[in-house]
Amino acid sequence: MSIWSRIADAISALASGEGLGAVFESFRAPPERTVAFAIAVIALGAKMAKADGQVTRDEVAAFREVFHIPPEEERNAARLFNLARQDVAGYEDYAARVARMFGDDPETLCDLMEGLFHIALADGEYHPGEEEFLKRVAEIFGIDRPTFTRLRARFVSDCEPDPHDVLGVAPDAPLTEIRAAWRARVREAHPDRLIARGLPPEAIRLAEKRLIAVNRAWEQLNQGAAAGRGPAAGKA
Repeated sequence: MSIWSRIADAISALASGEGLGAVFESFRAPPERTVAFAIAVIALGAKMAKADGQVTRDEVAAFREVFHIPPEEERNAARLFNLARQDVAGYEDYAARVARMFGDDPETLCDLMEGLFHIALADGEYHPGEEEFLKRVAEIFGIDRPTFTRLRARFVSDCEPDPHDVLGVAPDAPLTEIRAAWRARVREAHPDRLIARGLPPEAIRLAEKRLIAVNRAWEQLNQGAAAGRGPAAGKA
């Protein structure tokens, strides 16, 4: 059964009044997690769309960048999005169920947050309601503040992303520590590792974007150290 067939099942559950929460509970074990990842991003993305009061074409386009939706399944995907928006369950309930579903895999919860950031910033604006939404979801997911800051730095353009935040290192970290953090982030985003974790192609596409940001941050700090600028200089 294809991922979109399973999503159709989720739609049926919602339409019948069962609620998406029960669907989440049924997808807690592999190989259903591939389906669960897609449904979690759709459902939480739908709830987040209510945070700024509208759903823009840019947000829909961003969702399409993450998920390859066959033309014949576009109606099902759109229907799930709309039903999730209308579901009486609040986003905190959704987030808590998703957290339980992936409780033994915190990295996947970070992958999900990346998808939500990608959708939130699709229209070029970061609404205060979206900030509040994402902070609360991160708390429910058990994502600590430094990790949230690192994720946010890669997406939010209210300022130039600090390469230290992107790599998750202190501003005064020596170059050896920065290099180790960069290598760890590269390993985390390697496609083979993500496939081994059972993640869907959508998560791998997000990881590719993450890898670009991580490599750019490393280049900035490494070049700064070589030129004798910044706290990392002279500490390798």
